[in-house]
Parts: sequence; structure tokens; C-alpha cells
Amino acid sequence: MAGIGFELRKYLNDDSFTGTLKAYGFAGLISAGPWVLSIVGVMLIGIVALTQPVVGEADGSGVRQFTTSVTWLMGASLVLTGLLQLVFTRFVADRLYEMQDTIVNANLFGAMALTTAVSAAIGLILALTLFSQSFAYEFLMLANFVTLGNIWIVVIFVAGLKRFKLILYAFALGYGATIVLSILLLPFGLSGLLAGLLIGHALLLFLMVGVVLPEYPVTLTVRFDFLQRRLIFPSLIAIGFFYNLGIWIDKILFWLNPGTSEAMIGPLRTSLIYDLPIFLAYLSIIPGMAVFLLRIETDFAEAYDGFFEAVRGNATLQEIELLGNHMVSAVREGLFQIVRVQGATILILYLLGPTIIGWLGISEQYVHLYYINLVGVGAQVLMLAVLNVLFYLDKLRDALLLTSTMLLSNASLTWLTLQLGPQYYGYGFGLSMTLTAFLGIILLSREMDNIEFKTFMRSRPAQEVAA
Repeated sequence: MAGIGFELRKYLNDDSFTGTLKAYGFAGLISAGPWVLSIVGVMLIGIVALTQPVVGEADGSGVRQFTTSVTWLMGASLVLTGLLQLVFTRFVADRLYEMQDTIVNANLFGAMALTTAVSAAIGLILALTLFSQSFAYEFLMLANFVTLGNIWIVVIFVAGLKRFKLILYAFALGYGATIVLSILLLPFGLSGLLAGLLIGHALLLFLMVGVVLPEYPVTLTVRFDFLQRRLIFPSLIAIGFFYNLGIWIDKILFWLNPGTSEAMIGPLRTSLIYDLPIFLAYLSIIPGMAVFLLRIETDFAEAYDGFFEAVRGNATLQEIELLGNHMVSAVREGLFQIVRVQGATILILYLLGPTIIGWLGISEQYVHLYYINLVGVGAQVLMLAVLNVLFYLDKLRDALLLTSTMLLSNASLTWLTLQLGPQYYGYGFGLSMTLTAFLGIILLSREMDNIEFKTFMRSRPAQEVAA
């Protein structure tokens, strides 16, 4: 955290409104920037494409086919790679702790090779069974799916290096290139848009790989040590999969329900009444994610390091208790700050809701979807902060309980609201995220109580010691 933490504290230590604004703005861009850039990039491509007769038919179906395809690509690739993301990151962290940095790049190549093979096989099977579109469309969808899968593996790897600023720059360049190339390739219609997206994603992937490789001894070999059974944490496989599927399951249910969606291209469906409100609500995460980076990934991380350095060293019990109390205070203050800032953001966007919905041309009948989704997204940010602290404390069982609760509650409650009717749409997601956030706070509070005693009394196999 050296570079990011130092720069953020430099702004905060300015002790002025401008300095605070800079700190939170910078943190918001770093933490939520890639997500915002990807949304804005795809939206800009769609807006430009609508003005072109080749793609923007009178009903806008060409653009909607593109945005629907991209949304399914994003969701499917995230859910699939969720099986590997966390377990591979933990493998790398443990090897670095053991000073085995010479095998990191080789295993990164192995993880990318595995991701490429699995995603290509799945994509090919789907292309041969469910799709009956042109060869160009199916090939570009397959290539984008494989590329995105590798991006999610590398981006979490880069995030583990705390190179957040480089991630932001890479996403800006990648999606900037996507916008330019998609506009240039517009005469080729839907295939041109997907080709521009593919080139931009490929550029993004190469940029991030270029960030990772110099960090460790460069090797051209490919290794699969991360697949050794003794080095795998099955709970991390489940957590990564449950988390990503839990985030997307409400969207998937709305897409698959004939009453709330329409067929767009091949087997892919879209939900006009649900998609735009939920993605607009997700743009509200920027303030909450800024606080998350400032208070959890900076203040808490520093307090955590101080506490466990004291435990491993020769500090007195009084010093350890003092540092433990400081760590607990950092967690509480971080969570309270997230609630305050995200709550204020929700209130402002709630008041602006009718204006925003009207400007976008969405029926006021569904403005409640936007409101409920705002609350759900705010709760999701809080839950993410809690989950992050649980990872720091190596409480994988609690993290598994949290993510499985999110998946099951979001799936069941969303399905229930679909049965109850339009006036209940969105409540499944909102209630699920709120329930999960409260559960996370309970689990975290239980762990933080008497943290010094629990730290000394824990007994785990050597291979499960957190790196």
C-alpha cells in the first residue's frame, strides 16, 4: 500500500476541504474507476452507434444486441473465473511469504492457460448448441469471452500487488481504444462493434500482464503448482464462485423470466425494466468505494500490520492490547464512514430519482426499482468491506457463510418477487444485500471481540497461516 497510502494521506494531511476532496476523489477513481469506465465506455459506444444507420436501426435493435452481448459476456466470464480468482491469489500470497517468487510468473501463465482452455471449451460448446448466428458473431463472442476471463485473473493479481492506479490507467487506455475502434468499425455493424471491443480488451490484458511480469523474476515456463491439492483452499473456490454468482443471479433471473425480458440475439435475453435502473444504481458506489479504499484498505491495513507485527515480535501484552484496540477502532470507523457517506449519496440520488428516470425515458412506474437498487448497492459496498476484513483475518468459514447467504437469499428473494408481481421487483436484491451486510457485521463483531485472546489461541496447520 506504500504508494497509494502515502499519496492519499498526503492529501488528507493537508487538513483542508480541497485536500479531503482530492483524497476521496482519487480513492473513488482508483477503486471504482475501472467499473465506471467499462460502463461508460459501452454506453458511449451504444450512443454513437445509434446515430449510424448501419447499426442503429429505427428500433435500436442493433445497439441493444451489442450491449446485451457485452453484459452477458461480463457476467458469464466473472462467474466462471470466480472459481479460480481467490484461490490463485492466495496461492501467490503464500508463495511470496515463503520467498518462492521465482515461480509466480510461471504459475500466472499456467492460470491464464487454464482459463483460456476452459473458457474456450465452454464457449465453443455454447456456440455449437445454443447459438445459430453468423460465424463472425460467434467467433468474436468466443474471443471476447476468453479474453475477459484472462483479464479477471490478471486484474485481481494486479490488485493484490496494490497497483490500483495502474489498473485505472490500463482500463482507461483499454476502453478508450475500444471506443475509438468501435466507432471506426461501425460500418461493419454488430461484428465491427464486437471487434473493437475485442481489440480494446486485448490491449487491456497485455497492459496488465506488462505490469505484473517485472514484479517477479521473468520466466517463459508454464507451471500449474496452484492446482496441487495440498496448496488449494476449497473454501476460496466456493467463496469466489458464490460471490460473483450472487452479484449476478438477480439479473439472470430477470433475463430468463419471459415476463420481464425479451429475446435479443440467439439465446441471450435482456430486461429493459431492470437492467438500466440496476446499472445506474451501481454508479452510486463511487463514494462508498472511495471510503472503502481510504479507511479499510489503508487505515485498517496499517493497523492490522502493526498488530500482527507486535504479536509475532517481542511486544508487551499492554502494547499488543493497545494495537488491537487501534485495529478494532479502524474497522469500526471505516464501516461507520461507509454508512455515512453511502447513505448521503443514496439520499441525494433518491431525491434526484424522478429527474434521472424521466431524462432517460424510463416509465415512472418503475422508479421504485431505482430506489430499492440504490439501497441494495449501498448495502453491497458495506458487505464488501466486511468481507475484505474477514479475508485479512483469515476467517474463510465466515466469508463462505457470508457469500453463500448472499447467493441463496438473492436467488430466492428475487424469484419470490418475480412471482408476486411488478410492484415487488427489486426488493429481492435490496433485501438480500441488506441481510448479508447485517450478517457480515455480526460475524465481524464476534471476531473482533477479545481479538488478542483469539489471536494467541488459534491453532491451524502451517499451510493455513495467512500470508
